[in-house]
Amino acid sequence: MLTVSLPLSPTASVEVPALGLGTWRLGESTANSRTRAAEIAAVRLALDLGYRLIDTAEMYGEGGAEEVVGAALAAWTAQPGCAREEVFVVSKVYPHNASRRGTLAACERSRKRLGLDRIDLYLLHWPGQHPLAHTVAAFEELRAQGRIGGWGVSNFDVGGMEALWRLPLGPQCATNQVYYSAGQRGIEFDLLPWLRERGLPAMAYSPIDQGALATDRDFAAIGARHGVRAAQAALAWVLHQPGVIAIPKAVRETHLRENLAAAALRLSADDLAQVDRALPPPARKQPLAIL
Repeated sequence: MLTVSLPLSPTASVEVPALGLGTWRLGESTANSRTRAAEIAAVRLALDLGYRLIDTAEMYGEGGAEEVVGAALAAWTAQPGCAREEVFVVSKVYPHNASRRGTLAACERSRKRLGLDRIDLYLLHWPGQHPLAHTVAAFEELRAQGRIGGWGVSNFDVGGMEALWRLPLGPQCATNQVYYSAGQRGIEFDLLPWLRERGLPAMAYSPIDQGALATDRDFAAIGARHGVRAAQAALAWVLHQPGVIAIPKAVRETHLRENLAAAALRLSADDLAQVDRALPPPARKQPLAIL
């Protein structure tokens, strides 16, 4: 599987899969045990199929998605030969919880829901009202305590990243998770080059535009040339971008398998040119797309 180098600290980087599993909207049906069981089974199936990066957040289902991931991980690691260290887990703190003390408490709650001693990567979900320096200080404290492996941000535009970089510990940031797809290419104008110049990968959520690109005619044509569906071609396009990690949400076995297959797809120069004609890169700065 494709991998991307993630700088977890100034002296250590880790290779993580370029394709991960998103869990937005999981864990919302807390009163429906059948739905919860199905979601746990879906995440466990993803692990069985070979997914090794899972993204979640305390916001998703108000902790419900973390509980789903935790239950699936516990079931999967109970099997012989399945080690927790094989799976890279990402979670996020709500901005309104991201004060110095609030971040520490939120991480403790997330770790308990996930059933983990350590969250591999912990992100600030979006810029909020608490001073960024306080959040970063809490992240560094959590890393020093071994409760997180590294930290980053989400939904930060160039201005936010520059403000972060002005902090003494700001450059310890490992990634910026943003909305990025062939239909939402705004970050290519300024943010993506900014990240690449500093060796920071982008983590792309909604890389298939919440399924919208599954019916796109150009991606359908590209997919037909490779014997895959339009959604797979659209995901392969994101994975083709250097230094980008894609975390599409999927729960159906068909979609889980198709996304894995997309990671092995190599688009041609003609394919890429067709995408640029149909969905051209930005010619000017655009507001950061946020879901």
